[in-house]
Amino acid sequence: MKQTATLRALNLTTSISLIALIVLCLAWELWLAPLRPGGSMLALKALPLLAPLFGILRGRRYTHQWAAMLILLYLAEGLVRVTSDGSGAMRVAAAGETLLALVFFLAAIFYARQSARAA
Repeated sequence: MKQTATLRALNLTTSISLIALIVLCLAWELWLAPLRPGGSMLALKALPLLAPLFGILRGRRYTHQWAAMLILLYLAEGLVRVTSDGSGAMRVAAAGETLLALVFFLAAIFYARQSARAA
C-alpha cells in the first residue's frame, strides 16, 4: 500500500505520541512524581506500550486498530489521576498522559480509517 502524505503524518503522530507516552510513564513513576521515594513498580505500566511499538513504527493498520483500544486504559488512568492526585507534579504528569493518550487514540483511529480507504 502506497502511503499518502496524510497517512505518513498520522503514522508519525501515532509514533511520536506512543514513544513520548512510554518515556513519560517511565519518568513519572521513577523520577518525576513516584508514589514512593526512589521510584515505584508502577513504572511497569509502560511495558504494554512496547507491544504495539514496532507495528506502529511500520505503519500496520491492524496494530493501529488494536493499539487504539489499548491506549484507552492510559487515557482513563490519566483522567482519574489528574482529578484525584494531590500534588502538582503528579497532576502535570497525569495531564500529560491524558493528552498523549488522546492524541495517539485520535491519530490511530484516523490512520486506520484512511488506510482502509487507500487499500
